[in-house]
Amino acid sequence: MGEAGGKGDILSEVPHEQNNPEVMNDLAHSIGVTKELAFHDVYSLYDADMLAMVPRPVFALLTTIPMTEAWRQERDAEDADLEWYKGAGLAEPAIWFRQTIIHGCGLIGLLHCVSNGAPSELIVPGSELANFLKKALPLGMDERARLLNETESMYQASEAVAQKGDTEPLKPDEDSIHHFVALVKGLDGNLWELEGSRKGPLNRGSLGENEDALSERALELGIRRLVDIQRRAGGDLPFSCIALAPSV
Repeated sequence: MGEAGGKGDILSEVPHEQNNPEVMNDLAHSIGVTKELAFHDVYSLYDADMLAMVPRPVFALLTTIPMTEAWRQERDAEDADLEWYKGAGLAEPAIWFRQTIIHGCGLIGLLHCVSNGAPSELIVPGSELANFLKKALPLGMDERARLLNETESMYQASEAVAQKGDTEPLKPDEDSIHHFVALVKGLDGNLWELEGSRKGPLNRGSLGENEDALSERALELGIRRLVDIQRRAGGDLPFSCIALAPSV
């Protein structure tokens, strides 16, 4: 996805990651996500047997979704009434990164998954990710995006794994119709929808203590809601989905 996520200009460029566990695990572990956590394929949002294949608890879902006209209209209507995000610091209920990087939505989607909820407490001390977040958390939206843009080691890690995907990486002048959307259970117990091209983090509702990001309620508040938007418009919503959960 090659569009900026906010008011500023597009600043830089990283390889377009593919949304599969091998690529995302390599990237996550290389920057400092504990190997106690891993991404796993989610093969169905409705079939109980297939959902049971995913290790639990699930801390976050990372999905890629095509920008259909129905979804675009729903997004535009919701964003019209929202102000740009002004949160910063440890009091933030959800850590959110505005996208100013060409083809950087996969990296930002991964950051949204691992910087929020329980995974944020399992980052390897002294790692690239730990050091980056220490600098990023006190910053506002624009300064945080600028920091990511200027953190060369993040680009290098992305480039190192980008060639492992199932499809050819996008060229600098190519655009992707797919958007990376993270759905994470925050430390506050809410389900947060996080995407760098929105105006900020979106609270989709509270989850019970025993409800994770792949629970029935989380699915209904999150990815199934997006599927239903497209179904009401008379079509299906092709997507991919991986889950951040304990390693097996």
